[in-house]
Amino acid sequence: MFEASHLLEQQRQGAITRQLAAWAAILAVPTAIAGIYGMNFENMPELKTQWGYFVILGVIAAVCIGLYIRFKRSHWL
Repeated sequence: MFEASHLLEQQRQGAITRQLAAWAAILAVPTAIAGIYGMNFENMPELKTQWGYFVILGVIAAVCIGLYIRFKRSHWL
């Protein structure tokens, strides 16, 4: 009985760990992109175009949504 209880607890902890890892991966994308674009380089692609920031925000949103869908399908979320 104790062994079965211990195995169930390990299974729950594994599920929680997977969920935390999935959310960390989703949040790492905007953090990395914003960190790169926050360095204030002179030769940034969005400085020359009118819609540069909106494109970058769209890329961030698309990657985050794609990761969310992928983790949802693999039952990590």
